[in-house]
Amino acid sequence: MSEKYTSSADIVSYSLGRQMGDQFASDPFDGMNPQAIAEGIIDTLSGKPSPFSQDDLQKAFQEINDVMQAKAAEKAQKAAAEGEAFLTENAKRDGVIVTESGLQYEIIVEGNGEKPSAESVVSTHYHGTLIDGTVFDSSVERGQPAQFPVNRVIGGWTEALQMMPTGSKWKLYIPHNLAYGPQGSGGTIAPYSALVFEVELLEIVS
Repeated sequence: MSEKYTSSADIVSYSLGRQMGDQFASDPFDGMNPQAIAEGIIDTLSGKPSPFSQDDLQKAFQEINDVMQAKAAEKAQKAAAEGEAFLTENAKRDGVIVTESGLQYEIIVEGNGEKPSAESVVSTHYHGTLIDGTVFDSSVERGQPAQFPVNRVIGGWTEALQMMPTGSKWKLYIPHNLAYGPQGSGGTIAPYSALVFEVELLEIVS
């Protein structure tokens, strides 16, 4: 319990500040000034007018936006080059199979069950990483299998699952055009990122 904020109003006020802080922290920009943010909130709540004109604000926002877009483009270009280099080298490894689409996979466990169709709903365990090993999603770590229609996931998964007999465990190496492409996903998967998944097909649900 905080010794500084003890009343319910204080606690809720602090919590609201934390919520705003979480939003800012999830999408920061270089040079973000927490003190200026806090001062802006205080001035607004106290009715104090802004010291900046609309032109000042538009110019500042445009400058920050231009910098962020340039950095995003640089990050995407880097991800595309690194993904292409990774997949080129990975394709040379023994046991790695490359399909016509560019999907790469290797068989860890070969099941002997039925193969799902694009319209099937399947249950899987999976562990997804970037090519540097950063984990971005894992049903294995959550300890709970995931169910979904085969044709409602990224292209690399849709292609691979239809080739996997139930009971199989494969490692997939997915080029960006069969993953999240130029959009990326969230803050972890940059645009044009190649992805790596270990996928275990547990059962065909329907």
